[in-house]
Amino acid sequence: MQNSKTFTEKLARGQLCLGTGISSSDPMVVEAVAPDLDFLWIDTEHTSMSLESVKGHLMALKGTDCASLVRVPWNDPVLIKPVLDIGADGVIVPMVSNAEDAAKAVAACRYPPEGIRGFGPLRPLNYGRVDAGQYVQEANENIIVVVQIEQVEAVENIDEILAVPGLSSIAFGPQDLSASMGYRTQPRHPEVLKVIETVIAKARDANIPVGISVGSDPDQLCAWADMGIQWISFGVDVMLMIQAANEVAGKVRAHIGK
Repeated sequence: MQNSKTFTEKLARGQLCLGTGISSSDPMVVEAVAPDLDFLWIDTEHTSMSLESVKGHLMALKGTDCASLVRVPWNDPVLIKPVLDIGADGVIVPMVSNAEDAAKAVAACRYPPEGIRGFGPLRPLNYGRVDAGQYVQEANENIIVVVQIEQVEAVENIDEILAVPGLSSIAFGPQDLSASMGYRTQPRHPEVLKVIETVIAKARDANIPVGISVGSDPDQLCAWADMGIQWISFGVDVMLMIQAANEVAGKVRAHIGK
């Protein structure tokens, strides 16, 4: 639970938290980048990553201050429970459209009576070395629950979503949100930005942090931060690798071509 506490405390202090998306199954990727980041967005919605691979990533994070946020494929307790039981600091739940959806996500992450999570952690208990009662209490207080705002319906219901007890944060899915608004592949369309700014203001009033998953252009990342986004997942592991490789190769080829 320490990394989830650290991440939450950074946000509470007003620190901009930066992370990146993890799509690779190799835990060496996580081991390499985690020391320089505040969190990792480990994606099981749009990748072929298995639960076993996620566990490898979580093990690679041990001993770091980097929080593990695992995006599950859907808002389903059956998908959320095993991710928490192998030690994730929190989950990111996609396509949440209303308060009922958000409450369902929170309940899946909390033990009774606050929620419906069944008991069966192994790594979080340090294989039996941690008192079960202590863990249950700390998990209910500290598991990070993020819901993604990706549809017009979610925007229309944002006040009710933000009021759901136990919600830790919201995160924009700007590509899906822009498509839902009729501006497909235009996440920075003026109308989309207007909606995002409105949601950010409401979240600020509700004291709910706001995150986003976007590309890796530094200027755009700064623009998102200036809008009030508090945590940013920039790029994806393999795309960052390609970006760095092309940058180095491009400079060398340009030099040789002179």
